[in-house]
Amino acid sequence: MKNVVLVGFMGTGKTTVGAALSEALGMTQIDLDEEIVRREGKSIPALFAEQGEPYFRDAESKYLADLLEHGPCILTTGGGVVLRPQNVEVMVQKGLVVALSASEEELIKRLENDTGRPLLAGGVAQRVRTLLAERAGAYDFAPIQIDTTGKSLTAIVEEIKGLLVENETGGED
Repeated sequence: MKNVVLVGFMGTGKTTVGAALSEALGMTQIDLDEEIVRREGKSIPALFAEQGEPYFRDAESKYLADLLEHGPCILTTGGGVVLRPQNVEVMVQKGLVVALSASEEELIKRLENDTGRPLLAGGVAQRVRTLLAERAGAYDFAPIQIDTTGKSLTAIVEEIKGLLVENETGGED
């Protein structure tokens, strides 16, 4: 099996689903944000504050390409990884991309107490609405689309597993 790359807006469940999918498929999970923190030696909020978002996005692109070269793995990404066309291109070339989504209300509920996300500073509900509008369609390139709203982790993993098998076999039974 090739790399499986989970993309989606923050709060859609990429890290949680990635860990469960990794266990179910017996593949290594790598979280891109954790890898950036490890390699840069700073938290993401610190990188944003000290170096700025462009620096963070450059690091994200560099490590994304590197990690996908050394698969196969389950790679969970940050919500903004899709903002750069070269990232989308490398994800499509080097893996099977699964986009997770959730309703606006669900995202706000999941993120309202999260203080570790620099892009949510200044009011979670408004920032979620603004970012969702800015990123409308940004995840549509992924061949597998999963709405996580109201679904159990087990149901999400089973749905993805079924679609991965379908994709690997070309959709034939």
